[in-house]
Amino acid sequence: MDQLDTRILRLLLEQPRTSVREYARVLGIARGTLQARLDRLERDGVITGTAPSLSPAALGHPVLAFVHVEVTQGRLDEVGDALAEVPEIVEAFSTTGGGDLLTRVVARDNAHLEDLVQTLISIPGVVRTRTEVALRERVRYRLLPLVAAVGRAAGPTPGQGTGGGGPTGPGTGGGGPTGPGTGGGGPTGPGTGGGGPTGPSTGGGGPTGPGTGGAGPGGGRG
Repeated sequence: MDQLDTRILRLLLEQPRTSVREYARVLGIARGTLQARLDRLERDGVITGTAPSLSPAALGHPVLAFVHVEVTQGRLDEVGDALAEVPEIVEAFSTTGGGDLLTRVVARDNAHLEDLVQTLISIPGVVRTRTEVALRERVRYRLLPLVAAVGRAAGPTPGQGTGGGGPTGPGTGGGGPTGPGTGGGGPTGPGTGGGGPTGPSTGGGGPTGPGTGGAGPGGGRG
């Protein structure tokens, strides 16, 4: 994961309905490069889907509750499979602490929620439940701040790094296949390192001035 990856992810989150061509234009990269990055992020499990985000409240289920479920020892998988058959359970996790499972439940109203809780209690292997009703959403589910934090911590995109300079002159890393590269400078003057296959290369500087080395295969200055 590098800074370009996180820029792509931020763009996907901020503008989810934009075309790949437009994404590439905004990012300033080739469309093929972007598509290769997207394919890799999907293979790595970073991008897990492109489905729209839906609102249970707009679907007629405005009540949100978290139901803790305590399960008979050895029946966790069995109960988990049974929970998956209840449409109003939108998420379920096995947890540590007082309960064995934590479910996120949506309901039409409080009476419907009570019916759902009774359904959970009737599942074989469920010992007891504890229900907590959500009053107001304080932090909406989001990933953009996390992606931004990962981007700040990520290293630069390959090909954009620079090397260290000499005591009084700058130096940069090696050049690409068709461009020159420069190395560390000498004590009082800059020096340059090996060039690419079709670009010039120069050697390290001497004590009081620059020095030059042999040209690359494509013909440069020595």
